[in-house]
Amino acid sequence: MGNLGMMEILLIGIALLIFFGPSRLPELGKSLGKGIQEFKKASRELTDAVKEDTVPDKDKK
Repeated sequence: MGNLGMMEILLIGIALLIFFGPSRLPELGKSLGKGIQEFKKASRELTDAVKEDTVPDKDKK
């Protein structure tokens, strides 16, 4: 996926306005933000769990 220019972002915004309407856009933005936040949290937890399992314990010598 390449970089999006100003014209592409503008076209996407117009399409969203037409498709969903101005009253639902804040609700969609909030839902998208919460979804991204939950994904990052789950990803971080998984990464921490893998790091914890792969680090050798000093007590097991």
